[in-house]
Amino acid sequence: MLIKQIYTGCLAQGAYYVESEGKAVIIDPLRDTQTYVDIVQENGAQITHILETHFHADFVSGHVELAAVTGASIVYGPMADPQFEFHQAVDGEEIPLGACKIRVIHTPGHTMESTCYLLIDPDGNPHAIFTGDTLFIGDVGRPDLAQKAEDITQEDLARDLYYSLRNKLMNLPGNVLVYPAHGAGSACGKNLSSQTWDTLGNQLATNYALRADMTEKEFIEEVTDGLLPPPPYFPKNVALNKENIASVSDVLKRALIGLQPTEFENAVENRQAIVLDTRTPEEFVKMHVPGSIFIGIDGNFAPWVGSLFADVQQPLALVCHKGREEEIITRLSRVGFDQTIGFLKGGIDAWKGEGKATDCIEQISAEVFAEVWAKDHPPIIDVRKPGEFAAEHIDGAYSLPLDYINDKMDTLDSDTVHYAHCLSGYRSVIFNSILKARGVHNFIDIAGGWTAIQHTDLPRTDFVCESVVK
Repeated sequence: MLIKQIYTGCLAQGAYYVESEGKAVIIDPLRDTQTYVDIVQENGAQITHILETHFHADFVSGHVELAAVTGASIVYGPMADPQFEFHQAVDGEEIPLGACKIRVIHTPGHTMESTCYLLIDPDGNPHAIFTGDTLFIGDVGRPDLAQKAEDITQEDLARDLYYSLRNKLMNLPGNVLVYPAHGAGSACGKNLSSQTWDTLGNQLATNYALRADMTEKEFIEEVTDGLLPPPPYFPKNVALNKENIASVSDVLKRALIGLQPTEFENAVENRQAIVLDTRTPEEFVKMHVPGSIFIGIDGNFAPWVGSLFADVQQPLALVCHKGREEEIITRLSRVGFDQTIGFLKGGIDAWKGEGKATDCIEQISAEVFAEVWAKDHPPIIDVRKPGEFAAEHIDGAYSLPLDYINDKMDTLDSDTVHYAHCLSGYRSVIFNSILKARGVHNFIDIAGGWTAIQHTDLPRTDFVCESVVK
């Protein structure tokens, strides 16, 4: 019996390879499926089933392509309604896997079709449970993603989740291993642990949502309290996961096109594309294509693209480092953005070499900002998340999380000089790039963000543990 967790940090997502006696299943695969095919070939095994815990909202799954490549059967639990051929398992059904078997456990709450898969070892003992977004390490799945205004509310879903946990999962043996679909950084829960697996017994002792004496009312209140609005691309990814979609290889064929500067400029204009610059914050600040938006590939790249560009059909034109084009297009496809029209061949150097105009972002160090603050007390915009801001911030700063910039643009004063920061500089450069692309040029970036600010004498609020304020 072999369990392999295949964790993708950018999406904080865990897929799983489970094998026994040459037979294997893949649980919650990403869209780019070659990784799973390679593992199977290395082990000389055969994929018999692709198990989906639910219709994912934060990424596009690879179930359809993987089934086409391997001949494996796609499995969903009760109440699933995709547009492709699949096996709809019933609660309690057991799927053979070599000397083991996998029991289907329907656990509605995060979504109505949410299903967990219990791996039973050759001796008939429960060994591990793959919980999808039903149970995380330190948290549970948010119950607001599948709500429908007319017939189901987040409170209804939270109630279902309460009973799914207590009637289906919490009575399993404490030594059962818990393997969730996400870890810290995912928007599918409120406060996920950085751990990516644990024992059920430890979760029963430490996870706030699994308290033995917790009432239904308390559970609903605690699970729904403090939920931030889900990223706008979530419902679009759910829809894509119900369809037959193009393969990643097909996306790469039409997107992996190098464009000379003038070709690039014309293509952007003709296709009304957004220029997406994926280099480092430092490089973007110094020089970039006018009107471009920065989201660095070496950060939470795909989730930020999905959060800030709500339309997955939005054409994108890339400025990136040579050799990373395929990686970027693939990572965009993981969240449903398939309309990349090409990349700037030769990068920003080629653009500048042809004499085309460039732009930059004004930036100062935290030390210099401390001197400015001492003289004038200018407006400070903190673009971190609400929990980060509430934990500690510059006294007098205004909270405007990057997540909400599209809804808050009209609240910004475009005349007064403002200063913006995040934790390290990544998010504030994204923030400032969006403002500049939309014609707002009065914001100055504080290099190094909160990490650098803490080493100055700028006045700060008293620290409150972030877990307390989330």
